[in-house]
Parts: sequence; C-alpha cells; structure tokens
Amino acid sequence: MSDKPIVSVLGTGIMGAAMARNLCRAGLEVRAWNRTRDKAEPLAADGARIADTPGAAVEGADVVLTMLYDGNTVLEVMREAAPALRRGAAWAQSTTAGSELIGDLAAFADAHGLLFYDAPVLGTKEPAEAGKLTVLAAGPEAGRAAVTPVFDAVGAKTLWTGTDGAEGSASRLKLVANSWVLAVTAATGETLALAKGLGVDPGKFFELIGGGPLDMGYLRAKSQVLLEDRLTPASFAVTTAEKDARLIVAAGQGNGVRLDVAEATAERFARAAAQGHGQEDMAAAYFASFEETDGN
Repeated sequence: MSDKPIVSVLGTGIMGAAMARNLCRAGLEVRAWNRTRDKAEPLAADGARIADTPGAAVEGADVVLTMLYDGNTVLEVMREAAPALRRGAAWAQSTTAGSELIGDLAAFADAHGLLFYDAPVLGTKEPAEAGKLTVLAAGPEAGRAAVTPVFDAVGAKTLWTGTDGAEGSASRLKLVANSWVLAVTAATGETLALAKGLGVDPGKFFELIGGGPLDMGYLRAKSQVLLEDRLTPASFAVTTAEKDARLIVAAGQGNGVRLDVAEATAERFARAAAQGHGQEDMAAAYFASFEETDGN
C-alpha cells in the first residue's frame, strides 16, 4: 500500500457522498457505490470511479468505508462484496449501526481477513461537506496507517476509544452522543410548538434565554431551520433520526436502562414521518405536536 490508500465507499447518501468527495479532494483514489447509482454519479466529477456493484467497488481497495442506512444493510452489502474483498484490507464501518450488531459485523470481518474498525462519525450534512466530522474509532494499531488518511480527510478530529472494534466502544459512545442530539432536537420542536400554541413570539423566547446558561448554538440552529423553512434538503432526515432513536432505546433496554425521553422521541419522529415529513430535516419533528400536517 502506498501512503495514499485506495478507498472504497459503499453508500453515497447525504453523509457518504460528502465523505467520498472529501476523500477525492485529499488526493485519495476513491471507488464509490450506491444501490441507487444516480446518487453516486455526481462524484465522478470529483474524481471518484463509480462502480456498478459492491464487489467492483471493493476490488483491490486498501480501505472499505461503509456509510449505509443501518447495520443489517451493511451486512447485506458486505456479503455481496465478499468475493472481491482483499484479505488484510481495513474496514472502517461508519454507519450508525448501534451496539447490537457489532459482534456480527466484527465476525464478518474476521471471517474475511479484514481489519475491523468501529468508526461512526458525529456530525451532519454541513460538517460532512466541510470535512469537519468527528470520527469515533476503535480498532487495531496494525492497520491505522491505512485508515488515518481516510479519517483525516473526512474529519477535523479522530477520537480513539479502543483497540478492538469488536467491543463496540466507538458505537456505544456514538449512541450516548446521539441520545443528547435527538433529545435536544425533539425538545426544540416541542418548545416552538408550545410557543405557537400559546401565541408566544419565538423571538421573545430567544431574547429571554440569550447569553445565559439555557442558551445553546444547536437549539438556535435547529430552530432557524424550522422557522426559515429550510427543512429540505435535510441535514439529517426524520426517518434516519427515528432509526437512531430506536437503536438508543434498544441499547438501553439491553443494558438495564430505561430511556423514556429517547422512546418518546422515537415516537415523535415516527409521527412526523407518517405526516409526510420523513425525508425532511429532523427539525420537522416539530409537526408531530399538531394534528395538521403543516403545523398551522
């Protein structure tokens, strides 16, 4: 392997496409695949080679980066790619897959001679496009020379949480972080919905908390997405947020922790999706507070 590894990116949705683009900008050779090829095609202009199958994408790759919908999808796609995987290649698994499937993913890697890196990322569309994600990573020292240029290209910081990806320490930390992100998102929507219901100007609320301990940048950012009707294109979609919320609830249940807020948040996202907001930014959970689909 040269100093610049060949990278296969499997999954070019909101996050995967941005990551692949930054890998190209970093001068790495990138092969991209997506089940819906149209989502991968624009990356050709950035220098990526677009593959028709997962196998064609991973053939000869030093690093395989997966950024798909969930853990089951990751396993399905990797099984398709299996005959073309190179033994000794590094697998950076960046899909938010929760903690339940880490053992299965690591077992697949072991069976195919891959160095497994549990490597979810923290951040949404804008930091992904800017190469400013935070990479949470756990995996062996032996393959870090291959994955470090990849993590450096897509992120502003890499936080190593362990040397064994199979332990899922990075994915567990990601669930803890996401539990906070999703709770704040849901609370933001409820606060603005209550303001609307009570006839309170949201600007007065922000004036009230401005500069104090109750103020926070994320609250303002998600509020502006909603108040300025910038729900599309999504930075992080409602349906994906619901999936992550349910992973958080399951992780809690599996470890003797009851998570009432996370469970209620998952239901809010589900209601918003049922109203037709599934592909909008997760700030659209706001609409779950109303019977009407438009919140008016």
